[in-house]
Amino acid sequence: MIYHCYLLCGTMQCPRSLSPVRIWVRKKGLLPQTDGFLKKRTYHSLHNKSSCTSRGFFERFTSRRCMSEAAKDPIQQHRQRLSAWFSCLPNEERHFGPSFALDSIHVDPVIRESTLDEILRPESDISLRSPVCRSSVSVSQLFQADASGQPVRNVVLYGTVGTGKSTLIRKLVLDWCNGRRNEFQLIIPLSCEDLSQVTVPVSLSRLISKKYHHLREMLPSLSVYPGVLFILNSLEWMNLDFRMASTELCSDPNEPLPPSAILVNLLRGYLLPEACVLVTTRPSALNRIPGKYVGRYAEICGFLDTELQKMYFHVRLGRGDADPRETENLAEMLSRNLEHHSQLSAACFLPSYCWLTCATLHLLYYTKPGEPVRTLTSIYTSFLRLNFAGEVLDITHPTKISLMRYVARTVGKLAYEGCRSRRIRFTEADLARCFHVELNSEEEVNLLNVFRSDAFRFFITPCVQPGRENFFVFTIPAMQEYLAALYVVLGENKTTLQRLGKEVSEIISKAGEDVVAVVNVLSKFLPLRVFALFNLLRVVPRLFGRVTGQSRENIAQTMTVEMFREEDSYNDDVLDQINSSILGVEGPSPLFVEEEVGKPEAFELFPIFMAGLLSRQNRALLDQLGCSIMNLSALEITRALKKHLLRCSLKRLPPSELMDFLFFLYEFQNEGFTAGLVTSLQDLDLSTVRMTPLKCTVVATVMGGIKKPLFEANLSSCHLDPDAIRTLTTVLRKCQTVNLQMNALGPDSCRELKEVLLHPDCAITNLRLCNNPLKPEGARLLAEALAGNRSLTHLSLLHTDLGDEGAEVLASHLGENQHLQELNLAYNGIHDKAALRLGEEAARHPTLGRVHLYFNELSDSGLRDLQSLGDVRVLVSLTEGADASRHWALILRELRANAGGWNHEKISAHLTLLLRDLQSSRALTGNLFRKARILRVERKVKSMLSRIQQGLL
Repeated sequence: MIYHCYLLCGTMQCPRSLSPVRIWVRKKGLLPQTDGFLKKRTYHSLHNKSSCTSRGFFERFTSRRCMSEAAKDPIQQHRQRLSAWFSCLPNEERHFGPSFALDSIHVDPVIRESTLDEILRPESDISLRSPVCRSSVSVSQLFQADASGQPVRNVVLYGTVGTGKSTLIRKLVLDWCNGRRNEFQLIIPLSCEDLSQVTVPVSLSRLISKKYHHLREMLPSLSVYPGVLFILNSLEWMNLDFRMASTELCSDPNEPLPPSAILVNLLRGYLLPEACVLVTTRPSALNRIPGKYVGRYAEICGFLDTELQKMYFHVRLGRGDADPRETENLAEMLSRNLEHHSQLSAACFLPSYCWLTCATLHLLYYTKPGEPVRTLTSIYTSFLRLNFAGEVLDITHPTKISLMRYVARTVGKLAYEGCRSRRIRFTEADLARCFHVELNSEEEVNLLNVFRSDAFRFFITPCVQPGRENFFVFTIPAMQEYLAALYVVLGENKTTLQRLGKEVSEIISKAGEDVVAVVNVLSKFLPLRVFALFNLLRVVPRLFGRVTGQSRENIAQTMTVEMFREEDSYNDDVLDQINSSILGVEGPSPLFVEEEVGKPEAFELFPIFMAGLLSRQNRALLDQLGCSIMNLSALEITRALKKHLLRCSLKRLPPSELMDFLFFLYEFQNEGFTAGLVTSLQDLDLSTVRMTPLKCTVVATVMGGIKKPLFEANLSSCHLDPDAIRTLTTVLRKCQTVNLQMNALGPDSCRELKEVLLHPDCAITNLRLCNNPLKPEGARLLAEALAGNRSLTHLSLLHTDLGDEGAEVLASHLGENQHLQELNLAYNGIHDKAALRLGEEAARHPTLGRVHLYFNELSDSGLRDLQSLGDVRVLVSLTEGADASRHWALILRELRANAGGWNHEKISAHLTLLLRDLQSSRALTGNLFRKARILRVERKVKSMLSRIQQGLL
């Protein structure tokens, strides 16, 4: 009883999953496609953890249904069942976007009425037809009388992949379930994809009763029931034949017929003539229904208006736990970029690409530690799975080739050649070369025509930049790199010898097996030397096996070469590149958008996507797309890749390139592989890289499992916040030197650092927090951390706004620490009393040998008091009595490294006082050697003072 209402169906949707779950019973049943805004089926098993077919859910759902079933009429039950099925959200929606009801996030795409003449108008060979300016219609107008006043019974709603056909149908059904579509008394959705798999004759009544068993009682009167609407989703899955000789006439809903014959008679109006029919299809299948049986053609055109795109982004970017101000800021930046970046606006006319844009922004801005792992490659793979999983390019073609496999071979070839030659724009000749390379038969020409009409513009679109209208570009730039990576990883870029290797090897191997059986019989009669010829048959497969293995070595080498390409080392990291491509660049718009003359394209996502496609999760998704990567092939590529990467990863990479390398490993999602590579890293230099939540998660995931301590983690000027410190905790405590200067860290960050320093495994010996507004509250937290820490020997709090209160707090806790050797409190506004208290505590400390107090508010008497303390070395001036300080170079080096973010007027005043002290000391000493040394320091100070006053430092 638990699965009673679901085992009758071939496909179902689960409230906790956005993907339908296919349940196979004795006969393949039929259920409407309800995959979010995209209709495609998936192949989750009942026991897949990502699906939502838990027994508890069914028990609760069924028990509620049984209690109220008797009190409901069939139509009301039907509304509730459809509402439950069509309200389910795919897993991709739950992972990458807000889990909102369709009513709250739906934006109606543009629908334009068309005619058969316009549909049959021939197109040019490759170029795309511009949208014809026609009047728009709403969903409620589809079944209104036509221009001549004739009633409309059959409506064909067509559109290319990604324009929103399935979402529109889903919204229509949900509106009817909620009582907002009163023009129909009953809606019966049927999936042509599922119908195409029914191999035995079945009657229309049986078809409906198996799928919607609660309608059984009203089926006898269905022929006279008013206001019935049949929805036939994805007609491209059916090969209909309207010729009388092929499909017999039938008006009896109880007569068993092949599913195609049922649809033909339904569209003819011979079966249930009072019912209306809404058909959705791709453009290539429009000619399968004769025009005389169609009352209205309506083309769904997506979001042709930029305002529709903005509306979609506004409702999709928000989420329950997101900061409304941040969400509003993202939406505003995206809106501005849509206005200024015409190519982005042209791409977002497809609602599916709007979804991909939102999913990418959620990954970039809302990634949090502890959440399920999400990678950029998995977003793109899931995006294609939602659009193309199970899709055959042409159901009438004998090969039944997967649409995505065809895309990988053709569009992937174009994408790969573009990446290899560093190009993003292509001519018609480039397209013809890639698409016509295998046009050797009529079937291949037909496949190309189907692809051009159904999915060409999903991947490639005309360039809209002025002066470049004759070029073509990928609809989304990153899709070029993804498809190029897919082309390489699938082994489509093989040489002719490698392509023939597998077939020849299999043929010869089979021949060898047959010959061996004959040779065993003839061996008693023939000379032995004859058998040497037959033994060659066993050698050939091994030789071709080596050729095939070499192709996997080439894949690994391609990934390595692209990952460490030298000309890309001066670009921003790839995550910032993606962010700027979607949101634009903050500040004044550049005069030349996108490309100055001679600027090379980076294509740094290309190797990262290759790594991501080899992960187990993405290979499982690719298998659903018809693009299988065998486990053995992935293993061999991984082995070869590790060998190549170990040679290159030992090089010291620029910060942005190191971030890309870590992101490469993150996308790979292979802990053993990653651990074997990160052990070769000595330092983690990510200075000046803008550390977003996603980047922090990447670093923590990749570096978190490292066993040996790193020498240094340089995270200066990285825009860190308390959440970032919390995410990076496992990495920071494994580093000996941690540089966090110039990050605007406040007291809240010190609370996180306190947890790091008090951890038993903390290995930090040198912590630099210069130029952060820690305040006295931050000093208190750090002082408490010092009391329990056993590793820290050097602490720099230069220019951290401590003041006298912060210095007093540190002085009061300093005696609890037994390991600190050096403390830098320069430029903190500390006066004589607090400085002297700190110096006295430092003098009593067993290990503290040096305290930096220069550039503070100290009087001459205060300086003398500090310089007269015991063994502790207090650095307060560039002079020591009548001589230059032994640490003058250290003081000036700190000034040079930090002066960029300081108050120049205040530092100039301090330097003037230090220069005065140097001049006084030079006048007092009679030692020529000392005079020369002081004079040298004076020249350094004057030079630095001059550069600060000119704004050069």
